[in-house]
Amino acid sequence: MIQSRRALPPLNALRAFEASGRRLNFRAAAEELGVTQGAIAQQVRALEDQLGLMLFQRLPRGLALTAQGAAYLSDVTRAFDMLGEATGRLLARPETVTISVTPTVAAKLLIPRLAELYSALPEVDLRTVATEALSDFDRDQVDIAVRLTSQAFPATLEARLLFRQKLVAVASPHLVKDLTLPLSGEELCKLPLLHDSHDRWGVFLGIREKLPGAAFNHTTLALDAALAGQGVVLACRAFVAADLEAGRLVQVTNATATIGADYFLVRKRSSSPRKAVDAVWDWCAARLSLT
Repeated sequence: MIQSRRALPPLNALRAFEASGRRLNFRAAAEELGVTQGAIAQQVRALEDQLGLMLFQRLPRGLALTAQGAAYLSDVTRAFDMLGEATGRLLARPETVTISVTPTVAAKLLIPRLAELYSALPEVDLRTVATEALSDFDRDQVDIAVRLTSQAFPATLEARLLFRQKLVAVASPHLVKDLTLPLSGEELCKLPLLHDSHDRWGVFLGIREKLPGAAFNHTTLALDAALAGQGVVLACRAFVAADLEAGRLVQVTNATATIGADYFLVRKRSSSPRKAVDAVWDWCAARLSLT
């Protein structure tokens, strides 16, 4: 039969009994727990009264456990050990920090660097939310966000510029292996063009009419298509820098375009910021910034 939690003895009484049972002395138990010897004796007596059992034999020089007291001590000690281990695991658990980023920032900048982040900040458990929607820091329980914007930030937010949006046209080297680079605008238009949700090809090429080509609702999908040799994609240089360096993509024209909106690291201003949030903020400012 499982005893009701409401009928359990008080925790202080159990602590007094457990310490006294280990030390077999009320004075030693009192010194361990930082209370008076009288308080320990009173707690143990109250526990015995509640249980209706004698747990100790009081001797002229110390204590001796009764058979029932020895059995109870073994179980109570094990319970305290379990509580101590659970508390230790809780305190050793990494502190969660939630960062909200666009899917492209997540795929191209953050995820490739996660091993580096965890190596630098082993005490942090990073939770990544990939969304194009603007985060409400309180409602969404977000600590840090990376966002593309050209608007000024309110005084309640702290923002740091990560990089400007410099667009470049890139493609798989296999797609353009028979062509001489860099391409002219006319040559570029003859290749299959890949469009993301921003669709800035018209601005980039100075053409008003809509250009044909496969369209994707996320830049990451358009970039994946380009890596697969399906066409030319227009992307922020920060997102393709690693692929360009590795030779997985090549810049097909020297033309570039800097769009007004920039990528910022953002968080709520706080008079008492959490250390883990500060650590992730500083890491992102250093490792994701291209300014």
